[in-house]
Amino acid sequence: MEEQRGNHRRNGAGRGHAGRETGRDGANPLLDDVAKQIIEQLQEDGRRPYATIGKAVGLSEAAVRQRVQRMLDAGIMQIVAVTDPLQLGFPRQAMIGIRSSGDLERIADQLAELTDVDYVVITAGSFDLLTEAVCRNDDHLLEILQQIRSVEGVTAAEAFVYLKLRKQTYSWGTA
Repeated sequence: MEEQRGNHRRNGAGRGHAGRETGRDGANPLLDDVAKQIIEQLQEDGRRPYATIGKAVGLSEAAVRQRVQRMLDAGIMQIVAVTDPLQLGFPRQAMIGIRSSGDLERIADQLAELTDVDYVVITAGSFDLLTEAVCRNDDHLLEILQQIRSVEGVTAAEAFVYLKLRKQTYSWGTA
């Protein structure tokens, strides 16, 4: 590990998220101001035509297409459909705080394998991990909690049930 840190300092470049190249400040070199403008356009409407984006950012349609593909290939962004769980028959959502003992990476990987868990992060604070679940009903949430509690190393799981969503945005990361 120290060797990697030393190379990072000497080369002025390191590895960012998932082993991708980053610049000296941790930023990805593919993310110049134009790339951020393209991302903003796609955050507003993921189906916006490349020609329209090109006009907004001052590039040709082909140049926008190439830049988007490079960002997709690098894992900088994804273009996905965001659904409303309520309209899909999943009225219960919960964030689940997990306390654990043992290897956090291993526990996080096991939690990530659970079909009904859609978000897993290792955290600092009173919980070691946070997961999110979108559920059909309270019985489904209870099943998920039992699955989580059965993972070796999980010592406690506390559900924070969402009562009403007041804000959800995907427009961060470009400022």
